[in-house]
Amino acid sequence: MSSAFARWVNSPTGPKTTHFWGPVANWGFVAAGLVDTQKPEESVSGPMTGTLCVYSALFMRFAWRVEPRNYILFACHATNECVQMYNFQRWARWSMNNPTNSSNNISTINTGDVIPELKKKK
Repeated sequence: MSSAFARWVNSPTGPKTTHFWGPVANWGFVAAGLVDTQKPEESVSGPMTGTLCVYSALFMRFAWRVEPRNYILFACHATNECVQMYNFQRWARWSMNNPTNSSNNISTINTGDVIPELKKKK
């Protein structure tokens, strides 16, 4: 059994490579998404959740196409895609039922607070 473990450790996707540690670090996205499932819908950021859905979809394809094929990364992003899509549909339903209360509406962001040159002149 130890020879199988040694082969895995020294393999192209073993713990001595970024093919292993990259996906391990990406499980943090999944953990954060799972925490968001317990938060109220109005505190979920629709634009950020949508971005994470696109990100995970793109990296699922990357994990499948890269050589050697990275099953750990694929599993991580497939799981994240499911969690983020769940959170996105929660936010979308809430946003459709509360259009005036949506704090994630881009038109309510005051860009002058971030970029002084964009502050509206009175």
